Amino acid sequence: MIRKNSAAERHVTDLGWLRSLPLYSFGDYQDDSRTGFGVMRVCNDDYVAPGRGFGAHPHSDMEIVSIVLKGRIRHEDNLGNVVVSGFGEVQRMSAGSGVIHTEFNDSSEEELRLLQLWFMPRERGMKPSYEAKAYAPSRLDGALLPVVSSHPGESGAALIHQDLTIYLGKLAANESLTY
Repeated sequence: MIRKNSAAERHVTDLGWLRSLPLYSFGDYQDDSRTGFGVMRVCNDDYVAPGRGFGAHPHSDMEIVSIVLKGRIRHEDNLGNVVVSGFGEVQRMSAGSGVIHTEFNDSSEEELRLLQLWFMPRERGMKPSYEAKAYAPSRLDGALLPVVSSHPGESGAALIHQDLTIYLGKLAANESLTY
């Protein structure tokens, strides 16, 4: 069964420094009718205030994708990765057997907006890994661009350890695509 979730139905969590619109149950927001979709567990539209973010915290056995829509995100982890990404970039972290990381808005003036997508991995206990990939935003116009995939090949997409591909696209009014 296909269920349409309108924007007006979305839950809003507002912590002052973070405004989050989770599509599925997340944190203090619990809705038994919205617990994920297939292997997807989290789909949050997050707005992070300048200079604010998530302090050091652990993850395991989760594929975490951050897609920057506006601003810059700073990622640091115990694997030694320190990366700042902006619009036109995607970050992918495979938490595997365990990783500790932080995520912050890298700007002291501009709000950060990003999509946080979490997926169950293909297998548990893998070695943790991290990757950031850039794409040309102009390639989104009227097209579907693979930005994360289990088969990145020549597309330049980030590798994810699950059988899926995340596409981004930008359509003009009344424009359509067939997939």
